[in-house]
Amino acid sequence: MEQATILVVDDTPENIDILVGILGDDYKLRVAIDGPRALEVARRHLPDLILLDVMMPGMNGYDVCRELKQDPLTSHVPIIFVTALSEDADETLGFQLGAVDYITKPVSAPIVQARVKNHLALYNQKRLLEHQVQERTRQLRETRLEIIRRLGRAAEYKDNETGLHVIRMSNYARMLAVKMGLPERFCDLLYNAAPMHDIGKIGIPDAVLRKPAKLDDNEWSMMKCHVEFGVEIIGEYPDPLMKLSRSIALTHHEKWDGSGYPHGLAGEQIPLEGRIVAIADVFDALTSIRPYKKAWSPEQAMAYIEAQSGRHFDPQLVTHFREILDQVIAIRDQYPETGNHGDMHGNSHGKVIED
Repeated sequence: MEQATILVVDDTPENIDILVGILGDDYKLRVAIDGPRALEVARRHLPDLILLDVMMPGMNGYDVCRELKQDPLTSHVPIIFVTALSEDADETLGFQLGAVDYITKPVSAPIVQARVKNHLALYNQKRLLEHQVQERTRQLRETRLEIIRRLGRAAEYKDNETGLHVIRMSNYARMLAVKMGLPERFCDLLYNAAPMHDIGKIGIPDAVLRKPAKLDDNEWSMMKCHVEFGVEIIGEYPDPLMKLSRSIALTHHEKWDGSGYPHGLAGEQIPLEGRIVAIADVFDALTSIRPYKKAWSPEQAMAYIEAQSGRHFDPQLVTHFREILDQVIAIRDQYPETGNHGDMHGNSHGKVIED
């Protein structure tokens, strides 16, 4: 097992020598003779524990402790004050500043050894627990994301057999958000929320969803209900990913000119995530084979989207999408459709013509 590193801070070399003599055989030691140097060493080498004198010229031990605890890099490192100050008020202040223990001078070798050993054990246990919590949190997060992706693909299987649509369009959406310079966290949330955009299709009868001809008025009204179904399936939760998923499901069929559904929102009334997913969704629908249509070429699809700029789509987003078209095509080629959907013609079930 690798030796723990202890930083000894004291302005008196003799005191440092005593602690080095007590601990040197069992631990890796670093020393500092003043406060500024202690901060520098702690940040550069990140010790496992700090033995800190209080009475030092200039920056005293309390000041050093305060600085260390305010720095996210060093705030978790346990600090033991080693000082000749023995009043209750001194010890109270030390603990208030975040120290884990208080040893008075002159030091006793067995006490120093025992206190250091105990606090290192507690620190190691704490780190182990934190690692386990982080790992469990990561696993839960990945499980949640996978469930969302699988639900999104389940909806697409009802519609196009392969389920690859949600993979492609979520990548397109993320790339468009990155191109806009949006925060990385938002881009990642968008990527993981986009697969839920059409989850409500689960509630649409197959006779309507897979109809290879133009939908009549009643069928079209039923098709539009997938937005409402999707919102109900996702529900209302404070989790950012679920909130974004719900917003996308609700608004990605709205249009820039206000002619979309379900609420006829226009322009920037439509949440940004809905506007982004609208372009990604339509582009992939156009460039994919479906039971009711042949696949369009990327340039044909891009031309359609540009023709709909200011009508269906946010003009600024259309410009950005054109700029990343090569990246979009690369994703399309990476996840090609493999099923044989036939060569039937009809409407796009709301994806393009009647969306």
